[in-house]
Amino acid sequence: MTRAHFISTMKPAAFLVFALGAIIIISYTFYRTETKIAIFGGLMGQAERIHTATEDDNRRRTSPLPSHSGMEWEEKDVRGVLKKLDQLMPNVTFKDIMTTTSAKNSKATILNPKDSYCIGDPLIVRLDLYNHLGNRKEYGGDFLQARIYSSSLKAGASGHIEDHKNGTYLVNFTLFWEGKVRASLRLINPSEGVSALWAARKRGYNKIGFRGRFLKGTLDVFSDCGFNIATKEELCEYLDRRDKESFYCVKPKNVSCEALVSLKSYNKPISYLTALEKRLFDRSNTGAEIPQAFGDISVAACGSKKTMASEKCEVGMNSPSPSGFVWQNQWHPVFCSVSTFNTSERINTCLERKLIYLLGDSTVRQWIEYLTKRVNTLKYLDSHGAGKHRNLIAVDMERNIQIQWKKHNHPLVTASEYMVRDHNYVAREIDLVAGDKDTVVVIGLGQHFRPFPIELFIRRAINARGAIQRLLLRSPDTKVIIKAENTREVSIAQEIFADFHGYAQHLALKDIFRDLKVGFVDAWDMTFAYGMNILHPPDHVVGNQIDMFLTYIC
Repeated sequence: MTRAHFISTMKPAAFLVFALGAIIIISYTFYRTETKIAIFGGLMGQAERIHTATEDDNRRRTSPLPSHSGMEWEEKDVRGVLKKLDQLMPNVTFKDIMTTTSAKNSKATILNPKDSYCIGDPLIVRLDLYNHLGNRKEYGGDFLQARIYSSSLKAGASGHIEDHKNGTYLVNFTLFWEGKVRASLRLINPSEGVSALWAARKRGYNKIGFRGRFLKGTLDVFSDCGFNIATKEELCEYLDRRDKESFYCVKPKNVSCEALVSLKSYNKPISYLTALEKRLFDRSNTGAEIPQAFGDISVAACGSKKTMASEKCEVGMNSPSPSGFVWQNQWHPVFCSVSTFNTSERINTCLERKLIYLLGDSTVRQWIEYLTKRVNTLKYLDSHGAGKHRNLIAVDMERNIQIQWKKHNHPLVTASEYMVRDHNYVAREIDLVAGDKDTVVVIGLGQHFRPFPIELFIRRAINARGAIQRLLLRSPDTKVIIKAENTREVSIAQEIFADFHGYAQHLALKDIFRDLKVGFVDAWDMTFAYGMNILHPPDHVVGNQIDMFLTYIC
């Protein structure tokens, strides 16, 4: 008997009972499905699912991302950016440290020598790299930094480096100022080291560990946390399904996952480099100067080329590379003109009625710290937090100014304890901004992502991009500013925090935000031009970042 014949022969009462039962079953199934969607797709993206891990679960958790259906275009975007970076990276192996690039044996030569140059002239330097045996390198991929400077004039600028993939590089400088100029040409990491760092970065999340503090009544309970925890123990999963963000903690016994209060990080004794590769990052091999066959370069005014832009900096402008130069301790972009906000009155006039969201790391926090030092009418409100990483809010009630800083969500690499419930992923924070002509959003991501596979950074930046697009749809007059990350200490642990990792992220960031109507503060090029190999630069550098920021918004 067919199902259709069975139904057709049923009596009316029996059919009603059958239909009612079917409706109940379907409704229950739909309810369960809707409940799951509500739990995992909530606005805050922090809902958790707790269960005992099986071997299949452990295999799944080797990925930092929860399984997710839909929005596959985003994964393609991540892979697309990663592919572009892969194409830039050398893929070389070596068996003898003596065959790797030696700064000492390499040489730098000016290709367009003159007794005197004019302001605006190019200076072209050829770098010929050799190994420790004195043999010429036959491939490229070295991580180099090139800078011209005049210490007495407090002037500096970076150069554009072309890799000819055969051990030869061309460095193109623009001579922006008059006077005696010197060049600094440094081998930060040899191509063999770049290849090793890039491969090691892809291998895992375990160089940094996180310790979570949970509250059990009045007692503190501590547990291991991170992006990728290989364990059969029960886990707390803190997931953002929409944006494919995830973080885990081993669930303490008889403690709710909602009881997670704070985190702090620590360096784990794990390296993905071989013993031979580690030798490439000895302090003597990192940031060594390449010998020059020339000394001071004379630059005269000549009354010719103009090197300072006249058009005011506006959001949506393309920021080239190099993007500017320093002269008399002031930053001058090559593509736009920056106003000088050298008095508290000028700053107040710009900030009046402004609502400013600073979202990111401590280099963005420096902006609110600088402004509250410069403008004595900006006063901090008590945000009821603790420690250096607490949220900051500064207001000027008379002028209706409000500035707030929030740290970005995982990862935050710090030995200082920080609260986990007073902030969210940058994309989620932007989604809560109403926006108007007096609203400004600043995003600064980078330093804390360096120890982890770069997919984590790329995905975070793409998620932020999507949130910016949504913000500008509902409020086109809102200003959005992207702050690039700073260069930092050469002496830092290279596998974890090397500027090479930062530069890869810098390239990814510029690619991801290249066609959005945003302002770009190129702190990477700026801090390098200043010669600042320090994570938190001094006030005169931060002040120039602020000047460019204020020019964008006023």
